[in-house]
Amino acid sequence: MPIQRPELNNVNPAILSYIESLEAEIDRLLGKTSVDAEEVETIPPEMPTTINIITATAEGFAKRTPRHHYSRQRRGGMGIFDLDVADDQAPSILALADQGQTLLLLTSLGRAFQIPLTAIPETPIRGKGVSITSKLNLADDEKLVTMLPIQAQGYLAAISLSGMVRLLRHHVFGEYMKPGMPIYDYRSFGPLAAACWSPGECDLFIATRQGRAIRFAEKLVPPQGCLGIRLTDNDLPVAIAPVYEDSGVFILGADGRGTIRDMRGFNPNKAPGAGGKYAIANDQLIAAAPVNPNDDIFIISRLSKIIRFRAEEVPMKEGVVQGVNCMSFRADSAAAIAIAAL
Repeated sequence: MPIQRPELNNVNPAILSYIESLEAEIDRLLGKTSVDAEEVETIPPEMPTTINIITATAEGFAKRTPRHHYSRQRRGGMGIFDLDVADDQAPSILALADQGQTLLLLTSLGRAFQIPLTAIPETPIRGKGVSITSKLNLADDEKLVTMLPIQAQGYLAAISLSGMVRLLRHHVFGEYMKPGMPIYDYRSFGPLAAACWSPGECDLFIATRQGRAIRFAEKLVPPQGCLGIRLTDNDLPVAIAPVYEDSGVFILGADGRGTIRDMRGFNPNKAPGAGGKYAIANDQLIAAAPVNPNDDIFIISRLSKIIRFRAEEVPMKEGVVQGVNCMSFRADSAAAIAIAAL
């Protein structure tokens, strides 16, 4: 009688990695692997770049590693271990920034801070994080929600957990920005859910945990903000993204299944604030971001395993689908994504 795999949620990540490597070798010897060595060798490496991958936790521990150190894999792999943090923490943020850029840190209380990328130590892929929020005077219950490289054009689009959305011009986050500046009225909006940069003339695509989404023109958002999406019980926004009529949006569930949703099959609403419609058949959505076929997709899991693969490996769909397997898990789940434009 075959032995069933036990629950491994609380196993030390190093031991879990060893177990998974043994299982992968058994699968290879049994001929169960879906990618042969000859196919893997055809994946071209990236030339050295000054762009870094930043991995961080909600508690503010982060590290950065040059992007070219991450080898491309095939979609559906298990990835490799990345950020080394305490067992009671998990990665929740992936970001990309060039060596000389400044990062905009946005917190759960809707406050904004700035730090230069170089303030985060560069480490190998499997490196320990350092606290990047210890000197920011955060409240006891304040967490890091996202980080974005500061831009010299466009708008910051922010969505709160209540579904409220607001746009702020880029100059608000200039060099004279006061640390801890609120990006909206917290009493009206509530905790921050997600944010992105928008060029100012496109549509906004908002996705929720239950796989619903809405698309509307960003010019319809008044200066003080408004309700972006009407939420049903137990649903929460997880992503906001700028899109055009011919855009593709990569959507990922916690189970590692994802799709690229073609916006030509997702009609815009005439106004914000509606209930949205299903964008993917997944009731635990974790992320959504615009993507082009020649981009690379990064996914990090709660056990800090990271994978990089080409966006062209994910089929683009106009309708609602369950998606394809983008990352394989054992006692783990997807936590965050980042899109590398190449």
